[in-house]
Parts: sequence; C-alpha cells; structure tokens
Amino acid sequence: MRMKKSLAVLFSAAALAVGLATTAAAPASAASGCWYSGSHWWCNNTSGAAVYGYKDQARNYPDSSRVVGRMYSNPSWFQCRYDGSLPDEYVGGPHPYRWVWTEADNGAYGWMKDTAISSETNTLPACW
Repeated sequence: MRMKKSLAVLFSAAALAVGLATTAAAPASAASGCWYSGSHWWCNNTSGAAVYGYKDQARNYPDSSRVVGRMYSNPSWFQCRYDGSLPDEYVGGPHPYRWVWTEADNGAYGWMKDTAISSETNTLPACW
C-alpha cells in the first residue's frame, strides 16, 4: 500500500511538472502592429533584409528574382502592403503572399517580404 501511495505522489508531481512546462512554453502574444508617425508607417524588421524590385511599371508587382537593395535600419518606414496571389509572389508566414513597399538604405524603392517584418502589417494601408 505504501508503494502505491508513493507512486501516486510521484505521478502527481510529474503531471504537475509537465503542466508547468507546457504553460511556460505557451506561444507569445501576437506582434504589435506597425505605427504611423511623421508621414510614414513604421515597422520592426530584420536588419539586412532584402528589398526587391518590381516587374510591371504600371502596377508595380514585386519581382522576387531581383534584389535592389537592403534594409539595415530597424525600425524602418513602409508605405503600403500588397497581397499578391501569383506563385512567384509567395513569401510564407502568416500573410503568405504579402509584400510591403519601402525605400532600401541605398535609396532604391521596392518591396520587402512580409516575413522580414516582425510587426503585424495589417495596419498598413493597401497599395491599391
């Protein structure tokens, strides 16, 4: 009887430890959104992220094969967001086809992949 009671206590302690570990590993809250200040939208982004050119001058679609610059500043300013649908516009993440218009540190304008931005980009206005 004493062994059964000891095992019950041991299993209860193990279950409590697993419960605490699970609670501690719970996902973090959602990222804060981008914010508007001084005529630009600002977002937290990955330093060194690529800024891509565009394919079509008329509608300015992102060209995932052409890097025009890099963004080393953080946070950085962004103008608007574009949610594409073409296979070569796929970027992954929570917004799998989202690109964001900005100016790279070298002065070239272009698109950054949403996956390079840690702020929630839903607050940015749509480009068109």
